[in-house]
Amino acid sequence: MITLIRKKGRPLPRPPFFVIFRFDMRNEDIHRVMEILKEEASRFKTPHVTEVSERTRDPFRVLVSCILSLRTKDETTSAASRRLFGKASAPEEMVRLPVREIEELIYPVGFYRNKARVIKEISSELLKRYDGKVPETIEALTGLKGVGRKTANLVVTLGYGRPGICVDTHVHRITNRWGYVRTRTPEETERALREVLPRRYWIIINDLLVTYGQNICRPVSPRCSGCRLSVYCKRVGVERSR
Repeated sequence: MITLIRKKGRPLPRPPFFVIFRFDMRNEDIHRVMEILKEEASRFKTPHVTEVSERTRDPFRVLVSCILSLRTKDETTSAASRRLFGKASAPEEMVRLPVREIEELIYPVGFYRNKARVIKEISSELLKRYDGKVPETIEALTGLKGVGRKTANLVVTLGYGRPGICVDTHVHRITNRWGYVRTRTPEETERALREVLPRRYWIIINDLLVTYGQNICRPVSPRCSGCRLSVYCKRVGVERSR
């Protein structure tokens, strides 16, 4: 479907005239959309958790970095991760650190006191239940204190390279903004994407949309005028853009 956009208070002029074409996103469009996202994302910095996975291939560091990243800017997470892993990079080392020291190492990430306790408790649980190894399934990961589906999916996909769809606020917002899914929560979005998104894109969609959401398709006043995906996007919920 193509929608002709009329500026408020102005009648549509007779041809020739400038129009904005807006298409509803179709399932077959996703392949071109993903190609464009890859090209655009290459212009910006790689998300920190992805950098950790590419550099270390260590599920434990991916898990801890993801916990640190929640509600925290990437540059803050990156610095905190370096300080913490400089002292402890495995569960057996982490449990030997006092919670207060973990707090000092990860400050000023958001909710750093709570995250310090969670990291130490998870490390202890990994040693007791899994011989210090991070589990490979979403079900087992979400059984750990403080680990939700977003974190579990990131560990599965980035830590182990297994299929999964990590849905954070960016993935939830943008796929609904496109009109590709129509859901109310990230959990519903994950289920919907598992039904419609080709499996080849499962692992990479989070990285691409986090990068795109931070730089172009922002929560408030997205940069629609410079967005190469505008012809595929229904702009659901967008009231103001640049």
